[in-house]
Amino acid sequence: MKTFCGRANPTTGALDWVEESDEYDYHQEIARSCYADMLHDRDRNEKYYQGIRAAVGRVKARGERAVVLDIGTGTGLLSMMAVSAGADYCYAVEVFKPMAEAAVRIVEKNGFSDKIKIINKHSTEVTVGPDGDMQTRANILVTELFDTELIDSQSVTSPSPPQEGCEAVPHRATVYAQLVQSEQLRSWGQLLPIDVEGRKLQPPPAVGRVDFSRPVSSSSQSHSCRFEACDSGQAQVVLSWWDIDMDPEGTIVCSMAPSWTYPEPESYPAHLVWTRPRFGELNDTLRTQSYTHALRSVVKPDSVCLGVSDGSLLPIFTHLLGARKVFSLESSSMTRQVIEQILEANALKGEVQILGMRPDQLTAKDLGEEQVSMLIGEPYFSTSLLPWHSLFFWYCRTALAQLLRPDVCILPQSATLWMAAVEFRDLWRIRAPCGTCEGFDVQPMDEMIQHSLDFRESREAEPHPLWEYPCRALTPPLPVMTFDFRQCVPDQPISSQGSSPLVRRGRCHGVVLWMEYQLTDDITVSMGLTRPVNEQGACEWNRHRKQGVYFLRSPMETSGDGRASVSYSLTFEPSIGDIRMDFSASLS
Repeated sequence: MKTFCGRANPTTGALDWVEESDEYDYHQEIARSCYADMLHDRDRNEKYYQGIRAAVGRVKARGERAVVLDIGTGTGLLSMMAVSAGADYCYAVEVFKPMAEAAVRIVEKNGFSDKIKIINKHSTEVTVGPDGDMQTRANILVTELFDTELIDSQSVTSPSPPQEGCEAVPHRATVYAQLVQSEQLRSWGQLLPIDVEGRKLQPPPAVGRVDFSRPVSSSSQSHSCRFEACDSGQAQVVLSWWDIDMDPEGTIVCSMAPSWTYPEPESYPAHLVWTRPRFGELNDTLRTQSYTHALRSVVKPDSVCLGVSDGSLLPIFTHLLGARKVFSLESSSMTRQVIEQILEANALKGEVQILGMRPDQLTAKDLGEEQVSMLIGEPYFSTSLLPWHSLFFWYCRTALAQLLRPDVCILPQSATLWMAAVEFRDLWRIRAPCGTCEGFDVQPMDEMIQHSLDFRESREAEPHPLWEYPCRALTPPLPVMTFDFRQCVPDQPISSQGSSPLVRRGRCHGVVLWMEYQLTDDITVSMGLTRPVNEQGACEWNRHRKQGVYFLRSPMETSGDGRASVSYSLTFEPSIGDIRMDFSASLS
């Protein structure tokens, strides 16, 4: 059965009614879950296995039966580790039904059905007793309910209070904090001039510990720590991370510490409007210089300018460069408040007229019967996820066509979609089948994920901040489609087909897509690569925007002699504002 769902279109700005299968959300949840990524984390798996063996050994040494409660079991991996380590029985709790069903198949496939019971419930609903989900209480608790700040609400409320003598894996967690000087990190929190490099001012002290083997206290706890600087500089940012000890002695440690710690071999409304990457983008001096140089070349004393972007400073720059009148469309009341505060703080109140409406609502009366001679945008929109979602600027330009002068200057004048086939160092793991993990067969999970990918996701790009995920370009960067903002959005689709040779040795995992905006004939800004790819294929990506990533269904090994290539077929559908795409790697 299919139903019509209303979905906000980030490219066209319209509310689209889309016919979707009742199972669409179900398959999307599985396809984007990244379950396999954890199973590819060898360090995590080994440390959990070691911790579980040690916990089972301690219980057995006391002459007790080892009964394990595994909360959030996923594939059942930790439960199978426990039984293999000698546990007598294991209760594995998994609230997500598709994952629980896969866990049943995985446990059966590995021959543990007689010693592992999968319970498809929330852990707080599990009952204990002769007629309950668990016959007896467990004396070993195994779980991995951690988030970036270590403990989320589930970590506190999920497990029933541990009994005296209960073993927990992990056993204990330690939270660290480090005071640093970093203009890059500081730029993600407020508007300011920006410098990039950071340096540590203080070695990281432990600021708090959590013992998972003890009952949770009902009273709040606080920890204080005094930082003693070991270097000169400005104290700007505190970074925090955590370690987990898998055993009471702290000999098995799984660390979330940043790489530089390893031994060698809100009342400010702008925070509600701008994300941290957006703060970084606005503070990027090189980027700002590109826009101001472009504006300086086109602004005239009689210019009537209209800005179309969310929370943009370009209209303010345009006024400062001498435009006669400047308007800015800001449909969000909170964004308007932030821009108005900036104008007031800089003694520019009233110099830029903020209009709280959508482009299709704007009339000549709103512009004081003026015709727009300059339409400007970064473009940036808070609803954009994929690179081409910023083509909303093009749809705005089309909606405003009757208010623009015939010789209107559009900035940027066009956008070009680029592609490059790449080899990822780590990101490929989120889509790669796992097969076996620590000796256990988890293929049923691979099959479940692939089935959901085949439902729709396998032919879609997904957004990722690639500056966080190193990769090598195996093909030269290639422009594949251009959108001319000087013209209105066409009625007919725009198509592009071709191929790009694989010129470097490696394993091609997928294709990266990004936008480059032509501000003027000689000034461009890239939302993807920020400098040319070097001979080894190393890529440096824009830190402020996410790039689109299309994963190949089957990665391909290439010798880099140019005989193999990546073929592409792209079609931009103006009616829906989306790009249909297909990529494949093959020998010529």
